[in-house]
Amino acid sequence: MLTGWRDVWRWAVLLPALLLALPVLVIFASLLQPQTEIWQHLRQTVLADYVVNSLLLAGGTGLGALLLGTGSAWLVSQYQFIGRRFIQWLLLLPLAMPAYIIAYTYTGLLDFAGPLQSYLRELTGWRYGDYWFPQIRSLGGAIIMLSLVLYPYVYMLARTAFSEQSASLFEASRTLGSTPRQHFWRVALPLARPAILTGTALAMMEAFADYGTVQYFGVTTFTTGIFRTWFGMGSQAGAAQLAALLTGFVLMLLLLEQWSRRKIRYFHQGQRSQSQALRKTSAGRQLVILLLCSVPLLFGFIVPATQLASWALTNYQLTLNQQFLTLIWNSFSLAALSAGVVVLLALLFAYGKRLRRDVLVLAPVRVAALGYAVPGTVIAIGVMIPLAYVDGHIDALAEQWFGVRTGLIFSGTLFALVLAYSVRFLAVSLHSVEAGLQRIKPSMDNAARSLGCSPFKVLQRVHVPLLRSSVLAALLLVFVDVLKELPATLILRPFNFNTLAVRTYELASDERLADAALPALAIVLVGLLPVILLARSVKAVNGETP
Repeated sequence: MLTGWRDVWRWAVLLPALLLALPVLVIFASLLQPQTEIWQHLRQTVLADYVVNSLLLAGGTGLGALLLGTGSAWLVSQYQFIGRRFIQWLLLLPLAMPAYIIAYTYTGLLDFAGPLQSYLRELTGWRYGDYWFPQIRSLGGAIIMLSLVLYPYVYMLARTAFSEQSASLFEASRTLGSTPRQHFWRVALPLARPAILTGTALAMMEAFADYGTVQYFGVTTFTTGIFRTWFGMGSQAGAAQLAALLTGFVLMLLLLEQWSRRKIRYFHQGQRSQSQALRKTSAGRQLVILLLCSVPLLFGFIVPATQLASWALTNYQLTLNQQFLTLIWNSFSLAALSAGVVVLLALLFAYGKRLRRDVLVLAPVRVAALGYAVPGTVIAIGVMIPLAYVDGHIDALAEQWFGVRTGLIFSGTLFALVLAYSVRFLAVSLHSVEAGLQRIKPSMDNAARSLGCSPFKVLQRVHVPLLRSSVLAALLLVFVDVLKELPATLILRPFNFNTLAVRTYELASDERLADAALPALAIVLVGLLPVILLARSVKAVNGETP
């Protein structure tokens, strides 16, 4: 009986895992039928720009996130200064600000018609062409925008790595004659290097996946090129092959990050009893440290959020209408549905792995969980191609047999969106659920089974109640990720179906930045929920009271 149940769970994991892996497999399968004419055209015109700009964008964002995140993490974890208790979690707030929203906000602030340049001209009497001002709509501007909202990936991991380092390391380093600065470069930084590289790789993958920022700034990257090839040139196959090339870059980045962690290994004792005490310093230096830590928070959250609130208060009478309420309902219902589906899949996969740890279960789940490393644009294309193929055949058969047209059953409905979100965000939910399952002793499973409970009853009566906090965290994280997702929603949404993210993008593309403020602010406010959750987890990891 036990073996039969395990076989059921094996197939229950294998089939949906293969479905979630299908979009990525479809993308790579498109390379088997190369579009020679399209590739020749791309190679002669814009392909070099796609490659160079995408690499520069990812590399620049990774460097910016590394500098901001590592510097902030070191100061917060090592020094006692005024406001440290609050700044240590406030530094996570930029995670709630989607990159495309911060791009719209700073464009409104810094463009020629924005308040800053208008005030400068009014103050000096200068006219257009009389002065130089940095161009926000550029590759450099996109790198800055992405760095400001992605540095918390590095900050979270680096801060934990620095906080876990033993005080004996610092004492031994000082005994050997090292200054605090030398200790940082020779001891602390190498020990934290794996965590820092992981955070940097996450920021770079997000930069590769970005569409809203680069499209608005007019920067040609793979994501904008995929849209142009599909909708401008009318070639799904060409877009899929561009997507495969982009996915190859992302997978190479993942392999490089894993290789770096294998080659560089450091072992140290991290007991809390030996943790290093915070260094005390003068009031002047404390103020300097506070100002340095406040820079990424100020420009990554406070300034754009304040500007959005100002625009929203000025224009709410024009934008707060029935259409806005419909956008809220569409966005929240879609996010809630997708989060529920993704968490159920995560429970299924995590519990299936617990029951049956063999290659037929582990391998498909690992492949399905790779979706988080794949840009939303790529996943959307990988979902659309097979669903459109299925819809076409169903429609043809229905017309042939029954004389009716079925239309787009899968590719033209919310099914396609939910499938894409499941592929994109499964890893987020799976990580949370698996972490909760690991805290449940196997002896509890054995006790429940000895009382006659089937594996499903064990999951229902034992694991789900104990996993309540992990499931809630997974639901919240996926909910907000779906709410912010732009490229997949743009491609796969049904006709006459809009969300807050899409409407914000449409209004900003029409240069109606003030009108875009209210839906953008709604996304940011909801995005604060997982940031608060992350702040509590960071405090718990570092032994602080949440």
